[in-house]
Amino acid sequence: MKTATRLRRLTRRSALALGAALLALPLAHAPAPAAEKVVIGALRFTSSSPIFIAYERGYFKDEGLDVEFKFFQGAQPVAVAIASGDADFGVTALTGGFFNLAGKGVLKVIGGHFHEEKGYDGSAILASKKAYAAGLTSPDKLPGHSMAMTQVGSSFHYMTGRIAEKLGFKLSEVKLLPLQKVPNMIAALKSGQADAMIIVPHIARPLEKAGVAHIIGWVYDYAPYQVTTLFTSTKNVTDKAETVKKFVRAYQKGIADYRAVMLDQKKDPAATEAMTKLIHKYVYTKRPYEKAAPSIKAGAIYVNEDAMLDVGDVYKQLAWYQAQGLVSKDIKASSIVDLGFVKGYNLP
Repeated sequence: MKTATRLRRLTRRSALALGAALLALPLAHAPAPAAEKVVIGALRFTSSSPIFIAYERGYFKDEGLDVEFKFFQGAQPVAVAIASGDADFGVTALTGGFFNLAGKGVLKVIGGHFHEEKGYDGSAILASKKAYAAGLTSPDKLPGHSMAMTQVGSSFHYMTGRIAEKLGFKLSEVKLLPLQKVPNMIAALKSGQADAMIIVPHIARPLEKAGVAHIIGWVYDYAPYQVTTLFTSTKNVTDKAETVKKFVRAYQKGIADYRAVMLDQKKDPAATEAMTKLIHKYVYTKRPYEKAAPSIKAGAIYVNEDAMLDVGDVYKQLAWYQAQGLVSKDIKASSIVDLGFVKGYNLP
């Protein structure tokens, strides 16, 4: 009798255990939720490195985001791509075109990126070899010379204007050459068709080293400047706020990694080398690593800690473009900046 009772108990327990195992099976083999696709509009500049780092180290993936890059050769087309829905996030300079689109309610600045900061290489002012030999040896000698840029209303236009203001000459005294793309600017400077241009250090220093141009100044000496920002569509801010939060968290991790290594490259040479190799996947990709590495390291610009934004300078940029008649005076800076995704701002 006792044996029969034990058998019944064992059978009952076995059945319960089997039932529990069967219930658990669908959960164990349930497919993971699909990652959400987001497209980043970017330029193949060393200044975009934090975004590349966040992607390569899986920070976007950790947030459930499937990132795709769309690369452009100027800042203004990135803003157009986001406004049209062809891209979701951009990390480029603000332009007149950006402000006009944002003024229509389709774009929002949500964070900071590259900022001019004394003590760190930023935007270099270059003179061509020919113009330098003819006397263009400092920015105060720019009047009467030509300046290459991508487009009217570009960040290059803005920086030239701020330099003119600081040095007390009229912007109209400089011949502005809108050449559409950065490679065209470089070609014009090399050939002597343009006397000067402003460009990031990972391009400026190799040109100087090659003897085809001379660095005659740095933008940070003439204007505090939030060069690039993180922005997205107003639609994403309103309809996909959680996606934007996830993106910003991953982006901030990329910035933290970049700042820890590239702003003090002597601290850990091995880490610097590893990060430079990572960046090389996106910058100077057609060059062998040994030739690209010095330019990438030299192009390590200052990036705002934790994606903070110099809000006051964004306001100044809008005011400048409005004063030039390039942006409607009806646009209010407060309407194009959303401070809900990165904390700690002091409003102007």
